[in-house]
Amino acid sequence: MRDLFLLDPGVVFLNHGSFGACAREVLAAQRRWQDEMERNPVEFLGRRSAALLRTAREALGGFVGASADDLVFVPNATTAVNIVARSLDLQPGDEVLATDHEYGACDATWQRVCGERGASYRRATIALPFDRGRFVEHVLAHAGPRTRLVFASHITSTTALVFPVAELCAAARERGLLTLIDGAHAPGQIDVNLAALGADFYAGNLHKWVCAPKGAGFLHARPEHHARLHATVTSWGYAEGTGGHAGFDAYLGRSTLERRLQWQGTRDPSAWLAVPAAIDFHRRHLEPAVRDRCHALATALMQRVAARNGLAPIAPDSDFAQMVPLPVAARDAEALRRTLFERHRIEVPVTSHAGRHFVRVSVAGYTTEADLQALEDALAMTS
Repeated sequence: MRDLFLLDPGVVFLNHGSFGACAREVLAAQRRWQDEMERNPVEFLGRRSAALLRTAREALGGFVGASADDLVFVPNATTAVNIVARSLDLQPGDEVLATDHEYGACDATWQRVCGERGASYRRATIALPFDRGRFVEHVLAHAGPRTRLVFASHITSTTALVFPVAELCAAARERGLLTLIDGAHAPGQIDVNLAALGADFYAGNLHKWVCAPKGAGFLHARPEHHARLHATVTSWGYAEGTGGHAGFDAYLGRSTLERRLQWQGTRDPSAWLAVPAAIDFHRRHLEPAVRDRCHALATALMQRVAARNGLAPIAPDSDFAQMVPLPVAARDAEALRRTLFERHRIEVPVTSHAGRHFVRVSVAGYTTEADLQALEDALAMTS
């Protein structure tokens, strides 16, 4: 399967979880869209793009269990989180509740927005080893009378844990709390059904495990929340009338979410238009049996490395998907990452959480047992 990607054969690539790797055929589809756009940019962007993007969102909706009317394309999940954060009507004294396993850029988003509004950003500590059965109760025990929204990752970036977010969303809804789920790592790595999950807002990436081009992410919002969401850039979606784009305004008139958030004039939509090609690739090459194999390889490696290091895994195998955190005793996480890449040509992140370090391994469909053995051998030499 590695030949289906453009990855450097001289690098052991175990970091699919950061920026993904786009399949050759999906990149070709994106380039075809770019070529078609340049034939007549005015016609393509001004008169055709709405219908083309609608078709792409319908394909995405079929993949993640959602209506196309409740989806909008964005460059990445962090952008989607920013849209929700900046649209939320936070008042002085209000609170946003999260966990201490959230992605750094999203933490920064909430800290800034809450700071500007006089609100608080509170993080519940999720102790390791991870106790799935107590997760929801523990998080919501930190909610107070001024809590307005609960924010949590579907799959955490630093520790690769799969959080029980459907249960969290259901329990939060019973308390009258809004939920925003950061699904940066979920679509394509695990099955996602947004209708069943029940989050008020869901931010997702497609450039990671769906193998779409860079710049392909999405925001999902339940219909009752469409009107409250605002783009981070004010553009034609807020203008009265057509703004010179005949047909576009009429097409988008019934969709507040799309009109405000997606139509921003001169922006290359080719990554989004290539999403159906990426979904087709994923369905043909990364079916459940392949993902199950990846999970088995990843967790077996985690158990072997943990046993060698005398450090227990932070959770059972069932709490991970295709990413796992290998516990290591390194004193300097960045120094270990540099050593693995510069000396062994292994591209893999070394993450840190609560004073512990982990080699976060992504096992993608193209990952071989030889790749994982190379990492295991390199870690044995550096320990």
